[in-house]
Amino acid sequence: MKSLRGTLLAALLAGVVAAILLAGVATYRSARAEIDDLFDYHLRQVALSLRDQRLAEARVPGSEDEGFDLVIQVWNAEGVRIYLSRPFAGLPDQARMGYATVHAGHEAWRVFSAPQRDQVIQVAQPLSVREHLAFSAALRTLLPFLLLLPLTAGLIGWIVGWGLAPIERLARAVSQRTPDALEPIPETDVPSEGLPLVRSLNSLLERLGAALENQRAFVADAAHELRTPLAALQLQVQLAQRAGSDEERAQSLAELQAGLLRASHVVAQLLTLARAEPGASEETEEKRVSVSLAGLVRQAVGDHARIAELKGIDLGATRLDEHVSVIGDPAALRVMLANLVDNAVLYCSAGARIDLSAGLDGGRPFVEVADNGPGIPQGERQRVFDRFYRRQDTAEGGSGLGLAIVKAIALRHGGRADVRETAGGGTSVRVTFAMPAPGAELHGPD
Repeated sequence: MKSLRGTLLAALLAGVVAAILLAGVATYRSARAEIDDLFDYHLRQVALSLRDQRLAEARVPGSEDEGFDLVIQVWNAEGVRIYLSRPFAGLPDQARMGYATVHAGHEAWRVFSAPQRDQVIQVAQPLSVREHLAFSAALRTLLPFLLLLPLTAGLIGWIVGWGLAPIERLARAVSQRTPDALEPIPETDVPSEGLPLVRSLNSLLERLGAALENQRAFVADAAHELRTPLAALQLQVQLAQRAGSDEERAQSLAELQAGLLRASHVVAQLLTLARAEPGASEETEEKRVSVSLAGLVRQAVGDHARIAELKGIDLGATRLDEHVSVIGDPAALRVMLANLVDNAVLYCSAGARIDLSAGLDGGRPFVEVADNGPGIPQGERQRVFDRFYRRQDTAEGGSGLGLAIVKAIALRHGGRADVRETAGGGTSVRVTFAMPAPGAELHGPD
């Protein structure tokens, strides 16, 4: 795991070292240029100082000293070398007037040659001397900075720690919180760079709080809804035990079986709703396919045709656009449409009509289940999607979870469910999805 402190320290120290190295190179080049100018001038002055001397038999004072790094050559008017201060220097036996850089043996030389009366005087100096002096000058300039590098590293470390202190305090504050401490993190004393993180955490805490509250409400509602059928089951068991005849026992057992079916239905709906909640499913993108809405409608009509026929309800499809599809989980979409049809069949009486349709509205895919049943008052049309909500003026049973499951599955697929009134005063529930993926391969319901 990368450390932000370590990364900053390494980056800053690398920057400081790189700056010192660049300064060293620049200092060396500047010192070398100044030394070249100075020594070039010195070469010229030495050559001019020898113009009045006859060097055929004489010696330049100090020229044979080991510390004397200049080499002097003199040629007469006929081009014959009459003097060489260091015979084994290896310099070429010729001269080019003015300044020049020559290579002799394994060394480079800087030379100055000038005609003086009937002689040509040449003064030469190894370039290694200049490089050594330039390096020494650069090193003396940078040495204080190199010596201060440990102090600089310590100062940078302290500055980085001081700058990261608010983030570390924030991390400690978050790590010390208990699981039920979901209040927002204070934004005071937080640097501007840390505000996006704090606000994102506060948004996450708010969503987490809402999710936990919904979960607590769900558990409380589920417990409340299961209490009544379980109490009824207990009573029916007692009645069966106390039955005085086979006929009474058979009736009690039949009522017990019906109660068990109702309780099992509630539990099954609770599990379906829990799986349909956004974020609760383990569904991955690979499991999503392009599902034909027309195919879903045909299957829903086929699955509920017998139930509708027994109740005397006309169930069918009025509009099926074959090319309309959505990207989603086929099994979840089947459950959604089945709950819509179940709800319509439950509240419609004999002679009613239920029409299913699938198509495009404003470029957005939809499925719709419409009936001419008793309808839903305007003030209750949004509440019907709440968990365990059942209208007070109806005698029909049900878990109160069917439309809540429809809403959850619609949200999971990027859609929404709306309740409308039909022309005959009945109810229409339409689920509208996001735009379909262009060119998606169509799959019917499995």
